Amino acid sequence: MTRVLFAFPIVAITSIAMSCPASAQSGRPDPGCGRDAARYCRAVINDGDEAVLACLKQNRARLSKACARVLTDNGQ
Repeated sequence: MTRVLFAFPIVAITSIAMSCPASAQSGRPDPGCGRDAARYCRAVINDGDEAVLACLKQNRARLSKACARVLTDNGQ
């Protein structure tokens, strides 16, 4: 019984991680701008998506290629 109770959370977490679209597409947990947002937009990270997007646009020249591609692909 103890083994079942221990294994259940591990199986549940693995199932959730595998069903996450970001992980499924690239095999990485962050296929977009998460790292760049944390690096360049830390001051506005809690102000909402629009504030972070504006910050990323202001820092476009310093963004990673993947993040710049995400912005371009989404019309930003």
